[in-house]
Amino acid sequence: MDHYENFPVASWLCPPRLRPAIAAIYRFARCADDIADEGEAAPAQRLADLAALRADLRAIASGLPHSGRWGQIFDALQPILQQFALPSALLEQLLDAFAQDVRYSASGERYQADAELLDYCTRSANPVGRLLLHLYGIDDTTSLAQSDQICSALQLINFWQDLGPDMRRGRCYPSLQAMQQHAVQERDLLNDQPSSAAARMVATYVKQARRMMRQGAPLALRIPGRAGWELRLVVQGGLRILDKIERIEHQSWRQRVRLNAIDAPLLLWRAWRMR
Repeated sequence: MDHYENFPVASWLCPPRLRPAIAAIYRFARCADDIADEGEAAPAQRLADLAALRADLRAIASGLPHSGRWGQIFDALQPILQQFALPSALLEQLLDAFAQDVRYSASGERYQADAELLDYCTRSANPVGRLLLHLYGIDDTTSLAQSDQICSALQLINFWQDLGPDMRRGRCYPSLQAMQQHAVQERDLLNDQPSSAAARMVATYVKQARRMMRQGAPLALRIPGRAGWELRLVVQGGLRILDKIERIEHQSWRQRVRLNAIDAPLLLWRAWRMR
């Protein structure tokens, strides 16, 4: 997925009755992502547009008409909010994350410590899993915690997979703490050159993401039916990307790894083998 990579779109594995809801949520998230990332708009304009999108979201959540600016998005989302009593606060958290991206890119602000990066994931990724669990009618504490582990892991995997492109866009996700610990300079991640220090840092982050994914993976075994199989494939897809980062010796600022069709049989086999 090019726009919002960690969001499971309404695939053929998704329960058919939930596909319109998941598609509506995805289109909202993709629209917000495009506002934050695409085109040549100035940061102030991006933030104003995200604020306008938030105002429309709050309007439809209150049963009021939207502005019409993003009519197709909100015409599809409004009945979903009502039908499933969807918590709009989770959608607002996604907007918080997109706005944070814009502000950080504009100001050059950096994540001081890895704890701040994980805090960002609570807004940029974890709401996605919680929205899906809400649709599935799952709200126990263990499931929510495991969903958060999976979603944060997916967000981190996306960071280390897209390390080079993000750096060139002015988005440096490795924390200053980690860069100082491994003696990494920003120029190491901007140059298409090997760096043993940067590779060690990425390796540490890859281990963290793998550990988090494995901690959350049991959730996929408890969700019944097609939804559980979809989550198994999401988990295995994330782990497979980590495998590929390891295969290029953790130099993901030089080469972006991605899944392709030849990975499908392995992912299916690994998903079937999950215990």
